[in-house]
Amino acid sequence: MKPSYLFILSMTILAFACSAPYKQMAKQYEQRDQVSVPDYRDLYFWAAHPYKKDPADSVPKPLRTNHMIDSAVDVFFIHPTTYTDDQLPFGYSAPIGNNELNAKTDYSTILFQASAFNQVGRVFAPRYRQANLQAYFPKNATDSGAAIAAFELAYQDVKAAFNYYLNNLNKGKPIIIAAHSQGTTHGKRLLKEFFDDQALQNKLVAAYLIGIPVAEAEFTKIKACATPEQTGCIVSWRTYREGYTPPLILQEKSKAIVTNPLTWTNEETFADRQLNKGGVLLKFNKIVPSVASAKIEGNVLWTPKPKFFGNIFYTTNNYHVADINLYYLNIQENLRNRVSSYLKK
Repeated sequence: MKPSYLFILSMTILAFACSAPYKQMAKQYEQRDQVSVPDYRDLYFWAAHPYKKDPADSVPKPLRTNHMIDSAVDVFFIHPTTYTDDQLPFGYSAPIGNNELNAKTDYSTILFQASAFNQVGRVFAPRYRQANLQAYFPKNATDSGAAIAAFELAYQDVKAAFNYYLNNLNKGKPIIIAAHSQGTTHGKRLLKEFFDDQALQNKLVAAYLIGIPVAEAEFTKIKACATPEQTGCIVSWRTYREGYTPPLILQEKSKAIVTNPLTWTNEETFADRQLNKGGVLLKFNKIVPSVASAKIEGNVLWTPKPKFFGNIFYTTNNYHVADINLYYLNIQENLRNRVSSYLKK
């Protein structure tokens, strides 16, 4: 794993490291200690699925009056790292049947990220044997080998879930691929294997591959989205405080795809926070309007310090965990625009 990934992903600890808030919720979850391999015919192995009620169905309270669900397309969402315990209690790969970890996943990323996509289509989000956060930080050759194996195992689960979805549930619908952080690590492989220069590319509405660098030259046929309505393309960004770019990112040799989530272009024009229709931060049922601006700077996205009550305590320069949350309503609007554009073809 390249060093630039490591710096970015370390910040996932801030959002997902503490499992305490999910311990009570975990009591409502079934523990399956004896299960080692996911069977995607079973709804248990899906964090989000249209055939069950889950946090991806949630809608922030201020948006419920005008919330209209359209199932014209499907969303395949790959969640980020939630197995963050640096003591590696389960080794480098998370178990698939741990009730605390599954509750943690559902009430963090599925609630606060996957829900942004529920207005335009059915949301599918597989549980998978994700790599521990430490897999991005190997200290020696032994660790590196274990990390590579963990990422491979995780991807094979994601691939198996997508294969099952494609063969049994998709039924010819257009597809949005959405992912964040480790999810994007796997999402890039999935996009390359199933869509890039493949027949399925015609079914791709767009790929929202957020939080991990996606090189402009990474794919043969799939390119960066350049306009708000373009389809069959990739949207990507990594968010930092204005004026700050990590040294390791400055050393990146490949030009990354960076999309401005307020203008939905790849132009380096500053987009004022007044264009931000609202973010969803720690309180899911509260919309924070004009929370962040956006400007592309090299391989990253910059915003001045986000504006919200209590931001005096928000001192980090790395907004990785809020990549989606800061632009929640703008993402929803853009999804509607791209789906509408795709369906007019």
